[in-house]
Amino acid sequence: MYLIIMPLALALVIAILFGKVLIPFLKSKKMGQKILEIGPRWHRSKEGTPYLGGLLFISGTLAGFIAFIFIADRKDGNYADLYTLIMALCYALIGFADDYTKRLKKMNEGLTAAQKLALEFPVAIIYAVVMEYSGVIDTKLFIPFANINIEFGFFYYIFLVLGIVFIVNSVNIHDGIDGLCGTTTAIIAIMFIVLFYIGGNHPGIILTSAFLGGIIGFLYYNMYPARIFMGDTGSSFLGGMVAGIAVWMKIPLLLVLFGIVYIIESVSDIIQVGSYKLRGKRVFKMAPIHHHFELCGWSEWKIVLVSASVTLVMSAISAISVIIK
Repeated sequence: MYLIIMPLALALVIAILFGKVLIPFLKSKKMGQKILEIGPRWHRSKEGTPYLGGLLFISGTLAGFIAFIFIADRKDGNYADLYTLIMALCYALIGFADDYTKRLKKMNEGLTAAQKLALEFPVAIIYAVVMEYSGVIDTKLFIPFANINIEFGFFYYIFLVLGIVFIVNSVNIHDGIDGLCGTTTAIIAIMFIVLFYIGGNHPGIILTSAFLGGIIGFLYYNMYPARIFMGDTGSSFLGGMVAGIAVWMKIPLLLVLFGIVYIIESVSDIIQVGSYKLRGKRVFKMAPIHHHFELCGWSEWKIVLVSASVTLVMSAISAISVIIK
């Protein structure tokens, strides 16, 4: 149990203490969020809120991981934890480039979709290759509840790469309301901790515990009304961690369950854009779908609660499917 408590506690403290320094610094540098004119009108009051809050949980995760990873019993002999963390940090750097571009342009538009994908795909490909070369993963896809593994061969890696990039961008899209993305991801992190704990994977326990502690520390400042936003730096890191850990645990297909909220957000955006281009009509009042619910009269707290509840149920189902296999 100490492998959970110590990294979590350290990451939490580091994130909170760093926030007391980072928020005033970002405000002094006028690094505040620009709010789109097409967004909900009540979001205008959030104009100027600092947007590099992802640095809080990134620093917390790193501190908790580095401080305690040396006491872990690395039974499998691989370094999947380190590979996964590095992959997530690479996505954080891509997100930072996006955030920095927004600052240069002085508007809420950073890298183009093509530019982001051109950077994101190589990271996913390298991660998949390294994990396979290290013997962490193979080409068999675990089918939840059926207790079977289907051999996909080379196509498994195509599935992984597309899945990683899709989840990273879906988490980015999910980030749009105070406390929303952080709360959803914290619940998924708890599921990861439980599964690693049951499996006796010490490196996995330490990394995911530090990850959870960092997110909780960030939420201290990000719950409504938010004093800081995570920015693309943060959401890209979260997406990289969630997708990477799922690959590491050989449960990528379960992302459809425990990551259902991310996926719904992304699909709603695709449907909205596709419908408008093909039919000239919108399906939702605004996309992604959390903004649709806002315009339907839902409070930010209600949206966060519903998202958290759905994720909690789906994460529990996912965990059960792994435990009973």
